[in-house]
Amino acid sequence: MATAEVRRATVDDAERVAALLHDFNTEFDTDSPGPVLLAERLRGLLAGAQTFALLSGDPAVGIALVTLRPNVWYEGPVALLDEMYVAPQARGAGIGGAIVDRLIADCLRDGVSAIEINVDEGDVDAQRFYARHGFHGSDPDTDERALYFFQEL
Repeated sequence: MATAEVRRATVDDAERVAALLHDFNTEFDTDSPGPVLLAERLRGLLAGAQTFALLSGDPAVGIALVTLRPNVWYEGPVALLDEMYVAPQARGAGIGGAIVDRLIADCLRDGVSAIEINVDEGDVDAQRFYARHGFHGSDPDTDERALYFFQEL
C-alpha cells in the first residue's frame, strides 16, 4: 500500500476543509453551520498561528483540524486535534494513519509538548485507532481514565 501524502492546508483550502468538516458532521448526525459559514471562519483561522489543518488526497478526502494553545504545565504549546475525518470511500487505505503520523511529526518539529484528542465514549473504533498510534485514554502514570467535560456558552 502506498503511503498517503499529507500536506498543510492553506487559506486557499478553506472551502475544501469546510466541506470535509461539514460532511463529517452530516455523516454522524451532528449539527453543522454549513460549509459556507465554516469556510468563512476557516479563512481567518488558517491565516493565523493557532490553527492548522492537514489534508490528504487530491481532491482532499482526509482532514485533521488542529488548534494550539499555551499551557502552564508544558514548555511548548498543547495541540488539540479538534476534528479528524476520512471520507467513507477512502477509509482503509492508510489515510488516517498518515495524517496522524504527519500531525505528530509537525508537532515535534514545532515544539508542541502534547497532543490532546477528545473521543466519544461509544466510538470504540476511534479509540482503538488512536491507541494504535500511541495515544492513551488514561494517565500513563496512574492508569486513571481521562474524562472530558464541557459547557457550551
